[in-house]
Amino acid sequence: MGLIDRAVGVGRAAEAIGEAAEGISEVFVPNATRAMELNAEIHRATMETAAAEFQFATGGWFDRGINGLNRLPRPMLALGTIGLFVYAMVDPVGFAARMVGLDAVPEPLWWLLGAIVSFYFGARELHYLRVAPAPRRPLRAPWRRGVEQAPADDPVATNPALSAWRNAGGQDSPSTSGEASPRSQ
Repeated sequence: MGLIDRAVGVGRAAEAIGEAAEGISEVFVPNATRAMELNAEIHRATMETAAAEFQFATGGWFDRGINGLNRLPRPMLALGTIGLFVYAMVDPVGFAARMVGLDAVPEPLWWLLGAIVSFYFGARELHYLRVAPAPRRPLRAPWRRGVEQAPADDPVATNPALSAWRNAGGQDSPSTSGEASPRSQ
C-alpha cells in the first residue's frame, strides 16, 4: 500500500488537503467530537477534585455531633408547637404572658425568622428532589393480577351482538347492496 502511494505520489498531498479542509471546516462548524472530549475531561477533573476533598475524611466525633445537630430542628419545631398547646392548657395565664411578649417582637424580625426557616427547609426539600427516585414498576390492582387479557387479534369474535350482526348479513358494503351509506347522506 505504501509503495503505490509513493509511486503515484498523491498520498501525502491528499492527506495534507484533507487536514486543511478539516481545519477550514472547524472554523465554521465546531468539532463535536472534540467538544465532547473536552466536556468529559472537565467532568473527570471536577469529579477528581471533589473526590480528593473527601479522600481522607473520617467520621470523627465532631462530624457525628454536627450531623446530629443538623437533624434536630424539624423535630424541635414540631414538638415545640405541640408543647405550646400543652402549655396553654396547663398554665393559661403564663401562656398569655408569653404571647404578649411575642407580640412585642417587631414585624421585620418575624420576616427574617420566616426567611431563615423557609431557606432551611427549602434547601432540604430541594436536596431530596435532586435525588432521582427509584424506577417504579407499573401498579396493577390485586383483583386483576390473575385475570388474562382479552386476545387482541379479533375483538369482534367475543362480542355476541357484533357476531349476530355479522351473521345476519351486516358485512355487506353499501356499494354491493345498492343502499347509500348513512355517513354520505
